[in-house]
Amino acid sequence: MIKIAVFAGSFDPVTRGHEAVIRKACNLFDKVIVGVGTNTTKNALFPLEKRILFLEETFKEIPQVEVLPFSGLTIDFCRSQNARFLLRGLRSSPDFEYERNIALMNKTMAPDIETIFLLTEPEYTAISSTIVREILRFKGDISAFVPAAVNALL
Repeated sequence: MIKIAVFAGSFDPVTRGHEAVIRKACNLFDKVIVGVGTNTTKNALFPLEKRILFLEETFKEIPQVEVLPFSGLTIDFCRSQNARFLLRGLRSSPDFEYERNIALMNKTMAPDIETIFLLTEPEYTAISSTIVREILRFKGDISAFVPAAVNALL
């Protein structure tokens, strides 16, 4: 049985932290599905199609990464993809507290799907899509914070 993991997020835009987590996951799983969803609490800067393009370009040389859109509960998306693992990236202890609660609720809804936490590298702990979007709004240079493919597309 192949090990399939889902890494879900809004990726608005994908950051170097996201990229590092996905690349790390490729060493652990046979297939990593990057689920691009809509976060109902955020106003997206980039349309879904553009966010998918950013991810596809970033990981085009890694065949085990598949980028798919989804809506609804992440745990339902995992089931639809036959994924037994749900990946979450952690930058800091507040991230852990937030993600732990979601993981516990997901475990109640889907005991067969395991949440796996992966730490980002220290140099990426300050990077967030929210901050990158703010820099973009004011026409700042985001090249240090996003994958090279994203920077080239912008």
